[in-house]
Amino acid sequence: MDSQRKSSGPKESSGERGLLYIWKGYSCSVTPEKVLLPRPVLQAALGTRHGVLLVDGKVYSFGKLPWKQSQVSEAGPLNPVLENALGGQRVVAVVAGSFHSGAVTEDGGVHMWGENTHGQCGLSSLSVVPNPTPVAVLEPDTSPPQMVRVLELACGEQHTLALSAQHEVWAWGSGCQLGLVTTTFPTWKPQKVEHLAGRHVLQVACGAFHSLALVRCLPSQEARRPPPDKCGRCNQLLYTMTDKEDHVIISDSHYCPVMVDMLGEASAGDIDTEREKTVAPNGEAVPTTGSDTSATGTHSGVGGTGSQIPPYPDEQAVKEYLKKLSDSVRGNLLMLKPMPPSDGVDHLTSDLTPGVSLPVTTSSSGLNSLVSSCASAVGERVASTYEALSLKKMINYYYPGVGGVPGLPGGFPGGPAEESMQGKKSCSTGDIREEEAEGLSRRLSLPGLFSQVSPRLLRRSSRARVRPVPLTPVGGVPEAGDLLPSLQTEVWSWGRGDEGQLGHGDNLARPQPLCIKCLSSKEVVRVEAGARHSLALTTQSQVFSWGCNGSGQLGHMEAPTTVPRLAKVMTSLLSEGIRVWDISAGEHHTLLLADGDCYQPILYYSGQQVREGEQEMPQEHPGGHSYTQQPVLLPFCMNLGFVGGVFAGGQTCVALTDCNVMGFVACLYELAAAERKFYCKLSSMKCQIIRPLLDLGENYTLGPVSTVLLQHLARCFSRLGHLTGQHSASLTANLRRGREVKSLVMLEHASLFLDTYNEYCCSVGNFLVMGGFQALTKPSLDFFGKSPELLLRLAESSEENIPLSDLLVALFYVPMRHLHEYGRLLLKLGTCFEVSSVEYQKLQDGCSKFEALALHLKRKKKEAEYTYHFWKSFPGKMTDSLRKPHRRLVCESSNKTLMLQNAGRFSVNWFILFNDALVHAQFSTHHVFPLATLWVEPVPEENTGLYGLKVTSPEETFTLLACSPMEKAKWLRFINQAVEQAIIGTELEAGPTGLGAGRRAEPPISRTASYTFYKEGRLKDATYEGRWLAGKPNGRGVVKWPDGRMYTGTFKNGLEDGFGEYVIPNKTLNKKDHYQGHWKEGKMHGLGTFKYASGELYEGFFQDNMRHGHGMLRSGTLNSSSPSVFIGQWVHDKKTGYGVFDDITRYGEKYMGMWQEDQRQGLGVVVTQFGLYYEGTFSSNRMQGAGVLLSEDNTTYQGEFSEDWTLNGKGVLTMANGDYFEGSFNGEWGSGLKVGGSYFKPSVYESERDKSRLGVLAVRPEEKWKAVFEECWRSLGCEAAGQGENQLAWENIAVALTTSRRHHRDSPELNLSRSHSRTLESLEFIPQQHGGPFSMEKYHTIRQYLVKACDTPLHPLGRLLETLVAVYRMTYVGVGANRRLLQQAVNEIMSYLVRIFQIVRFLFPDLPEEGGAIPEPSTNSQAKKESTGTQLESPKPGLVVSSSALLLPVLLPRLYPPLFTLYALEKEREDDVYWDCVLRLNKQPDMALLAFLGVQHTTFTPSDKLQVIQLTFEEITKEVMSSLKDNFLWSMDDLFPVFLYVVLRARIRNLGSEVSLIEDLMDPCVQHGEHGIMFTTLKACYYQIQHEKIT
Repeated sequence: MDSQRKSSGPKESSGERGLLYIWKGYSCSVTPEKVLLPRPVLQAALGTRHGVLLVDGKVYSFGKLPWKQSQVSEAGPLNPVLENALGGQRVVAVVAGSFHSGAVTEDGGVHMWGENTHGQCGLSSLSVVPNPTPVAVLEPDTSPPQMVRVLELACGEQHTLALSAQHEVWAWGSGCQLGLVTTTFPTWKPQKVEHLAGRHVLQVACGAFHSLALVRCLPSQEARRPPPDKCGRCNQLLYTMTDKEDHVIISDSHYCPVMVDMLGEASAGDIDTEREKTVAPNGEAVPTTGSDTSATGTHSGVGGTGSQIPPYPDEQAVKEYLKKLSDSVRGNLLMLKPMPPSDGVDHLTSDLTPGVSLPVTTSSSGLNSLVSSCASAVGERVASTYEALSLKKMINYYYPGVGGVPGLPGGFPGGPAEESMQGKKSCSTGDIREEEAEGLSRRLSLPGLFSQVSPRLLRRSSRARVRPVPLTPVGGVPEAGDLLPSLQTEVWSWGRGDEGQLGHGDNLARPQPLCIKCLSSKEVVRVEAGARHSLALTTQSQVFSWGCNGSGQLGHMEAPTTVPRLAKVMTSLLSEGIRVWDISAGEHHTLLLADGDCYQPILYYSGQQVREGEQEMPQEHPGGHSYTQQPVLLPFCMNLGFVGGVFAGGQTCVALTDCNVMGFVACLYELAAAERKFYCKLSSMKCQIIRPLLDLGENYTLGPVSTVLLQHLARCFSRLGHLTGQHSASLTANLRRGREVKSLVMLEHASLFLDTYNEYCCSVGNFLVMGGFQALTKPSLDFFGKSPELLLRLAESSEENIPLSDLLVALFYVPMRHLHEYGRLLLKLGTCFEVSSVEYQKLQDGCSKFEALALHLKRKKKEAEYTYHFWKSFPGKMTDSLRKPHRRLVCESSNKTLMLQNAGRFSVNWFILFNDALVHAQFSTHHVFPLATLWVEPVPEENTGLYGLKVTSPEETFTLLACSPMEKAKWLRFINQAVEQAIIGTELEAGPTGLGAGRRAEPPISRTASYTFYKEGRLKDATYEGRWLAGKPNGRGVVKWPDGRMYTGTFKNGLEDGFGEYVIPNKTLNKKDHYQGHWKEGKMHGLGTFKYASGELYEGFFQDNMRHGHGMLRSGTLNSSSPSVFIGQWVHDKKTGYGVFDDITRYGEKYMGMWQEDQRQGLGVVVTQFGLYYEGTFSSNRMQGAGVLLSEDNTTYQGEFSEDWTLNGKGVLTMANGDYFEGSFNGEWGSGLKVGGSYFKPSVYESERDKSRLGVLAVRPEEKWKAVFEECWRSLGCEAAGQGENQLAWENIAVALTTSRRHHRDSPELNLSRSHSRTLESLEFIPQQHGGPFSMEKYHTIRQYLVKACDTPLHPLGRLLETLVAVYRMTYVGVGANRRLLQQAVNEIMSYLVRIFQIVRFLFPDLPEEGGAIPEPSTNSQAKKESTGTQLESPKPGLVVSSSALLLPVLLPRLYPPLFTLYALEKEREDDVYWDCVLRLNKQPDMALLAFLGVQHTTFTPSDKLQVIQLTFEEITKEVMSSLKDNFLWSMDDLFPVFLYVVLRARIRNLGSEVSLIEDLMDPCVQHGEHGIMFTTLKACYYQIQHEKIT
């Protein structure tokens, strides 16, 4: 913290932080020796006779150092030896074994030195390593092997363990304590402990010949895998249960005989002998005595397994043990009551057995008689155990396949999931007494039990199942992640176990890690290992110890010491507030660091006393020393200051202290101590209050709502407790590491704490509101008695005669007080820094957040109490329907302060304002108005003199009258505040997040909410969720009807308006109609797409829910019986106006003409797939009247028709050779005609002028697609073409673009490309149209704008162009590709140009009209000078405005494929002749080769094609000029043959089609200029080639 507080406090002199004190023993005369070093000591480690110090990244050694050889062999602690070999390396951790040492550097490297006889230093061929030497920890599975980064080391006497950054364990040295699968020792090279692979190891510790590891529990999905019932190596049962005549033997200490050879210490007989435990009725393990164990190792089969069964204790021994147990039970505070265990059991479940299979035989009379005879003495605990055993036995008898699988969910059909053994590896059940004690609080449920089961068990099993509530959150607090230490841990041990130091209940060695199961639920956060004993520190500040206790080092005198037991410091001094938070173990002693009453740490010592002059007594004979019976307080500890860590080794003790600079250290210690104290209190509440209440909830009827709320309350309490425990462990670890403000999780992640407290407070309030605490009164009286001292003590209440329900409420609100403690301590920490510092600001902010939450929760508590008392006095029937857990009372009008305007004389109107609804109660009826959809505003008092409030809901509007201005203001304020809170969200969502925000005077008029309509009408029973405005849906929202209809889109003034999607179920077809498009005033209006359930698809415009305007209807698919497509104009859901109907497969016809009410009516054209062409009049959907009919071979009929393809009346039939009939005709075309008339054969010289021209009886081009152009004009704000304001048109364009972009942004599936988005952005700027005369620059600006506008369908012009392209292709593609339609197709394009040009001129009024000239930028004098003496030039194309020059570049490329197809069909014969001539002429040899480079890109418009011709002429001229004189002048006689040659060599396909296209669409202003002459030359070449003769 030095660097953190340079500006905030006096600079610490060296030595004030990290002071070192060293001593031995515990007598009153002991005075610690203060070690002064030039820099603060950060860490110490002690071996048997030496120690290592970490001082500011450097390492010092002291004590006896025989491995230094010629160097210093001994150094006192006041003169330690600097390890110079580590110079240049920054060391972050040091460790000491019995006779060797290790260090970890900043980069994760390992250095070892000292004794190496057994390979403990990891260096081969050296018996001692005098100086720190690097040891390579390499991952062998990678290629090349990668260096493993190490976090920490642990050293024993002959081995070393390393914990890697991947939280795996590596080992080297000698002995089974390595945990490796090997029999070859020493192991010089670090190897991974594979038995812990896949687990997250948090810490390792080494005793002399054993090892410990603290491991995070596996995730729930891993942990719930059923554990194996047989050993994977030797195939023997892992668990056995044998029912003897007088007792039950449970064997769970299966020891695999494989790998036995590696244990040199144990004989084969020892290893083969399975240690058995006799289960007493209270579940405690009764270890077998030596006299009872057979030495012969005889084998007797149990169930055919052949497992070894040793002799058992006799009946008398069991009875004596039961009597001892009975005496202890009688001394319990709660006589004959099933007191829940004080340890941290994970679940209050009804699990039958703690995760083990107990196969039994049916001979149980001995067990029954023995247990029954002792039941009265032992009490209910014995009976519970007996019932559990009996039930398990019966289950295994009747369901042998079920009970035999350990961990099977429930163990029997319908049962609950059994507690799983954590993980895949082997696991020791350890102290069975602990596990059976946990099982006593469980409930059993099994239908159809048997006679051997007691009636009490039958009664309990017949109760309704209550879902088990996990009182320890699986996986911790979800949001905490890796921010806080894990509390769900396991302790694994391995190595020698001759003193019971492994904790598995026996003295056997374990060559591989094994889990100490009884510690799995104890929330162990730290493990330490002495020479032959082990320690575990829990989050609840408890210390478990096991192993050698010859010097009292375990802190208790209880036996056996082979299983973890609590050190007595916790049980004897708990009332004094002693909480241990650091531990260390030496050779024959234990050192504990605990909280004192004044938050300054105190020290406890347990173990061997060391007398002066006897320190060097051999360790093998400690018996001559005195020792402690339980931990004793070291009197000098108060003089040491703030001790931050303790270290023990050999016979020595070390304490590291800190100087309290500016009070900062004291504040940190106080904060950590307060959190430890608070967590211990929460743990006591969980064990002594929460668990019993949940148990009572099963026995008493609380009601379904209260039961669920109580379980939810328990879960929230559990989460709060778990978070507090994690935070406590984090603060404790912070005291050992660097003490920095930024490492405080409660500051950096305050929301985690605020949310957890808020959730818990809400759950308590909900339970209170629903009368849960009142319902718990009777069960609590039965359990806690009429003088509940325990409740009073935990609630810290001094009141007398307080009702039990109020006491429970006060107890459950106790955690709220801790928020003030957070605020006080953070504020106290802040005073240690200057006001301008970052730390001060962080601490102030944190303090403000916690204080604000405390005030907020205090207000919530008052609201809950107020609501609870209201429900107690509320008249009956409406309570059930209105009383909800989250509902809080704000105010009510029972005192007639609020009345309904215009209410009847005898009517009763009662208004109740809750936090989520306004209730209007009348006699026995009531109506609920949700606040989220309630708007209230004051009524002006000037006119009426009444104090009114106008209330608006989605379906009702009414006025409330207050009795006074003050009441009116009060109700207005309360309603507005409640509405705003309802809008923000529920308490869980709005609590902490909105604490600092100031309240608005009134809630927003526009908001998001959900509402279900109840009145008759279009929306009855429909639910709307979305935006609202003043009581009506407005903005984006979703409406769902009960019959399955759903609308998703925008609303305006309560009606669908804008873009939306509408889904309507079709029950007949069992499919859905789907509309997606625009709406107006609740009806489909505008552009949209309707997918019908029948398979039809309509894309186009709607009006008043009907198809109206331009649209396309697709019916069926290509594979269906009658697919068809209609595109054209609709009026009131019927085809009316011009349209194209393509009947694809039925007739192969395409109709292009006028419609009226879904029938063909008026002029029209029909073409068929067989080449027939008809144009004429239609009536009532038939060809009727005058018409012209042409067949593929040019046979033509012109005359009267009566039906489709039926001639009837006068007409002229002209043959393909020119002969014709004139007269009357009758019959269907193609099936024989009746003819009456004259036959004519025209002469050779007869003119063909009488031949009819096609297109006369077709719809005129300007009459086509009127609806398309009308929609475009309407989108610009014009009722008709050209009738509107220019400025309004541009505003409509801007609105259309903005709306479309927003719609595409809100719909991810419609996302725009980057180039499309850039185009839209550029279109947002309106081109400048004013200022100066029209010029070429403005013309080019307009042209560029049109190009961009036509590139996006979101622009009105772009949508117009896209629609025109669609209708053009629909008309002239497929069957429409008929050569007779060429002239109509050309005329249609010319019509497009004229009508689009009209729109362009409306948008750009400065643009000259068709054929208008654009002034030249040059001056008149220059123009005259250039024109004198020269012949008149043809006008330049760019100087005259024409629709074709302006619009064909954007239109024609899109229409080119169908148009050129028609040209190719029309010119097919001429092009074939031309191509034959080109091929024949190109066979001639080149007489004079001309180099010619053609233009390689495709061109569409006539102007582009003329440019290509001009470039060709220029290339020819250039080539000719290079070989002739410069003054050579072309003449047509010279030019034509050369150009003809070039055309021949170019081999242009479909040249005739290209020539015709240019001729039809060429700009009139260039027909007589230079381009016109060149085009005429090309045309002449085309005709010349066709008639060229080769002789």
